[in-house]
Amino acid sequence: MLKGDGQLSHDLDPRDQPPKDACGVFGVWAPGEEVSKLTYYGLYALQHRGQESAGIAVSEGSRILVYKDMGLVAQVFDESILGTLRGHLAIGHCRYSTTGSSVWENAQPTLSSTEEGGLALAHNGNLINTAELSRRLAPGSTRATTDTEVLTSLLAQDRSQPIEDAAAELLPQVKGAYSLVFMDEKTLYAARDPQGIRPLVLGRLERGWVVASETAALDIVGAVFVREIEPGELLTIDERGVRSRKFAVADPKGCLFEYVYLARPDTTIAGRGVQTTRVEVGRVLAREHPVEADLVIPTPESGTPAAVGYAEESGIPYGQGLVKNSYVGRTFIQPSQTIRQLGIRLKLNPLKEVVAGKRLVVVDDSIVRGNTQRAIVKMLREAGAREVHVRISSPPVSWPCFYGIDFATRAELIAGSLSVEEIRASLGADSLGYISIEGLTAATTIPAERLCRACFDGTYPIAVDQDNVGKYVLEAKL
Repeated sequence: MLKGDGQLSHDLDPRDQPPKDACGVFGVWAPGEEVSKLTYYGLYALQHRGQESAGIAVSEGSRILVYKDMGLVAQVFDESILGTLRGHLAIGHCRYSTTGSSVWENAQPTLSSTEEGGLALAHNGNLINTAELSRRLAPGSTRATTDTEVLTSLLAQDRSQPIEDAAAELLPQVKGAYSLVFMDEKTLYAARDPQGIRPLVLGRLERGWVVASETAALDIVGAVFVREIEPGELLTIDERGVRSRKFAVADPKGCLFEYVYLARPDTTIAGRGVQTTRVEVGRVLAREHPVEADLVIPTPESGTPAAVGYAEESGIPYGQGLVKNSYVGRTFIQPSQTIRQLGIRLKLNPLKEVVAGKRLVVVDDSIVRGNTQRAIVKMLREAGAREVHVRISSPPVSWPCFYGIDFATRAELIAGSLSVEEIRASLGADSLGYISIEGLTAATTIPAERLCRACFDGTYPIAVDQDNVGKYVLEAKL
């Protein structure tokens, strides 16, 4: 039964969850600035990366204060709350859970306090040796239920050495994807795993420094992009500036799915705008899977850039054939069976006068279970479309992700068990074409050996013991 939980959701069909990233992280060191408000706006820019909870930690130099709650950034914080969060440095987090339940206790930043001082930490990614790391915690020191809590507790466990040294010693033993921002009372830190699976960038303010998951967050707060934080790099930021040290040899394996779906289109990765890449992906898709048609339409807004590219390359006119209601989803009303049967129509509705009698190319970025695309094909046919040809700007998602995207298990992924032709028949489309993994890789301009493509080809750059990973790996032990 569907539950009205009051949270804004972009899901077109609650039974067909889109891929979701672990979270977005933001950190700022800027004496004289309202760091809590800068962090708020940075998280606002990163809201697409996680919508379950949000939190901010600040320090004025002597103590760390954390405020976090369930919900969107704008639901968790208001002017009065931000006014109480004063200091010269801050970190922030917006979460989608990949390890640990979606509950207040697991919201971030996490905080660990000792007699020597506090440590707050926010994490984007997912660790694959969480259970092993948790066994290193002092008995009774914490009832950690997330990989982030384990990391925080381990970093704070021995305060006899500086946090920078403790991190440089611990992080080489941590396996998986992690882009971290963390802080003590006086200093901001940032670190990225040796594979650089999740993004993390450094920006410059007039009176300080910013680190964030995406360059779009730098733009929002008026920071100038400096560079990407390197895989295997640890940054320390304080009144002496930015200091860098390498804790591991870099072996870049950036997430290919960032280009397809996760990152904002106005973000830059590896010096190239994501929007530019997605339009190019559409062009490649048109070359690989041409079809005679009258109109190219996107599934809003996820398929828009690739649909533009497909139309440009194919010469078929681009148009808007589906209208999205951006406000549906935030409801406390329990849907009746009748309303549930309407399903996707609550959020998408066809423009009948545009699609009637037309041969359509419908472009979307991915297919997970197929419920959403199946409903769209049915809707368009009911609106009078003569033909419906589905084009997908990613290869078939056939394998789960263990590095920070909450994909379903392989058994639940439609491409995990069905062929492309079987998927086409399941959707009810006249044809179905996915971009090839080679075509998608070429569109990014990044060499294949520097990308993680595991969700498409099943080749995991960091070996995974699948018996000891999972969202509730720690909670199962409590």
